[in-house]
Amino acid sequence: MDASASPDGPQEAAALPLPDSAVTPKDLALHLTRLALTAPDLGSAMTPVLDTLVGHTAAVGAGYFQWREATLAYHARSASGEMPEGPQMAALLAHGLPGNMPLLRALERAEGVLYFEETQDCEIAAGFPDLGVRALLAAPVTSQSGELVGALLAHVFTPHVWTPAERQLVGSVTGLLALLAARLDAEERERAAHESALRAIGLCLEARDAETQGHTDRVTDLAVRLGEHLGLNDTGLRTLRWGAYLHDIGKIGIPDDILHHPGGLSAEMRGRMQEHVGDGVRLATQLSFLPQATLDVIGAHHEWWDGRGYPAGLKGEEIALPARIFSVCDVFDALTNARPYKAAWSMGATLEYIQDLSGQQFDPQVVEALLAVLGDELPAVM
Repeated sequence: MDASASPDGPQEAAALPLPDSAVTPKDLALHLTRLALTAPDLGSAMTPVLDTLVGHTAAVGAGYFQWREATLAYHARSASGEMPEGPQMAALLAHGLPGNMPLLRALERAEGVLYFEETQDCEIAAGFPDLGVRALLAAPVTSQSGELVGALLAHVFTPHVWTPAERQLVGSVTGLLALLAARLDAEERERAAHESALRAIGLCLEARDAETQGHTDRVTDLAVRLGEHLGLNDTGLRTLRWGAYLHDIGKIGIPDDILHHPGGLSAEMRGRMQEHVGDGVRLATQLSFLPQATLDVIGAHHEWWDGRGYPAGLKGEEIALPARIFSVCDVFDALTNARPYKAAWSMGATLEYIQDLSGQQFDPQVVEALLAVLGDELPAVM
């Protein structure tokens, strides 16, 4: 099994060449520092150090496993070199290393790297011989408060005595990465907190707007599926999700008699309703952590591909791709679900309507992506 690619998918960090084997641990540490400081996330920060362990020690494979509270397990974030094969390894990759595993319990107490020259009959390394791993090193990665948040593991399929030179190298690079990982882990936890808070705002907006229950999660899920199909990376998908959560935040200031009006709006009421876009952008900019791509979704999801939308009359690719993606998803969900003023449309009628407006209201490539993503859900008559 080739583990040169991260389980999280393609990495965004620059792929700089590693120094040759003649360089010192200090040189390697400086090189890895440069790479890690440009890494957008913990998984990609770990990739170069794993490559270094495989390239400069006897380890044939290495992986970084990060704690997930939801599963009470450590899940693979990055990997390099040869990994064990078979159903047990497949289960570990799918479900993670259990938090009560003896090695992980030992790492919670460890003050540094643990080295195992032979895992057979070693209680702390229990489970690894079953994977074919005979020699192992394990480095704890802790948060600023000292909590174990990850484990960096490197293995050999035969017994191996870890040499002083290998231990010096391992101590140098893993000590550095432990500090960087603590910072990046804190950043990821902060992003997770932002995610939860923004979704909660979206659900509150949904309730106040009398949306069909579940609109926020449905439209966000569909937007992410389209974003994946169109090649957005992890950062792009996250900013798209955040925009989906907050797309109608400006409706907070819309009076109830307009927001809950049972029929068609008068020209004056429609004008006031359209102001929710600008109001939403002004509100969202108060959240300083929101990226521009999220603001684009809020500010441009009512723009039309042919320039007849609002508020700025943007046209074609002047409209940011996340906003073009969300626009289609928002209309799709609004039509296929009942509202106080309308019955739910069938999927066939909805898709026919959206296809008719391809090149007018909607970006044609996004419409094609919608049809591709829905796949087997499409009606047979389409």
